[in-house]
Amino acid sequence: MSYLERVRERLDALDQSGRRRAIRPTSDAIDFSSNDYLGLSRDPAVLAAAAPQHVVGSGGSRLLAGAHDEHAEFECDLAAFLGRERALLFSSGYLAALGVIQGAALVTRAAYSDRNNHACIIDALRLSSLERHIYDESPPDARHETATIVSETVFSMSGRTIELDRLLSCVGAGDLLVLDEAHAIGVDGPAGAGIAAGVRDPRIVVMGTLSKAFGCSGGFVAGPAAFIDLLISTARSFIFDTSLPPSLARAARVALGLIRDGDARRARLTQHVRRLCDALPQLTARGPIVAIHIGSLAATLAASNALRARGIIAPAIRPPTVPAGNERLRVTLRADHSDSDIDRLIAGLHEVLT
Repeated sequence: MSYLERVRERLDALDQSGRRRAIRPTSDAIDFSSNDYLGLSRDPAVLAAAAPQHVVGSGGSRLLAGAHDEHAEFECDLAAFLGRERALLFSSGYLAALGVIQGAALVTRAAYSDRNNHACIIDALRLSSLERHIYDESPPDARHETATIVSETVFSMSGRTIELDRLLSCVGAGDLLVLDEAHAIGVDGPAGAGIAAGVRDPRIVVMGTLSKAFGCSGGFVAGPAAFIDLLISTARSFIFDTSLPPSLARAARVALGLIRDGDARRARLTQHVRRLCDALPQLTARGPIVAIHIGSLAATLAASNALRARGIIAPAIRPPTVPAGNERLRVTLRADHSDSDIDRLIAGLHEVLT
């Protein structure tokens, strides 16, 4: 049997289990799957800043030809916004996770990770030398080794927000707390600076992405200057990766200003969330991520397809993204959704959920 025959067998098995994915365009429907919470990917100022001015690609890694003024300027502004000493850009949030965990493995012995953390964190821990422990919502108090505790602050598939004070109480003097603020920055915290923005604690290192509320692309780690210096010299996903095009760093810097001054956008987003939950009382959400549990995988896929037929994109989240039996629709609201968009979503959900 050839390897392609074995590939086809695996694809058939994915079909039978309802786990085969397909890439489908989103331009023909109202998109409630995007993480562009503030609608900045379409903002004219961000679009103008993203246009290359003197070079398209960056030319190499930051340690070779890929260091541009735009990177350093954005890192400086981002660190100040987040209340951290320094920030370091990566070319994606996934690579930022690999880098921060690799750095953590040099200064701690074990990792305690929330069960619902994103796949980038799971993969980073699997690739690290850290002894791994999984916890549910709160790590154990009794530990005999220096530890890295890692958690999303707003969980991507449920919208659940951590209790930061409770989590910090579990962090020892020699421990490191890595917080993934990917789904919080732009939406939560003072001026949208995230859940951890007001906590000045050197044990905290923040990671995140520019592909969500920033409406751009890339990732970052922010924290004590010494830890950032360590990543520059040891994080393979930084050292050996081509840096972001400078135009993207420039666009992200413009987006950062819009986030900082984005109270009106956040208020609009909150209004959408309230309207949806008021219309469908069985739904609860405090932010733009709305998880809708329907039942079986088949029922969830059917509901997603029924909404698509009505011109609404609300993806079915299924294994391995979530455990079997926890399938759900994931609806994400954006500040640039119109009132009529929300009306169509409410009407569509009423039809498929009743």
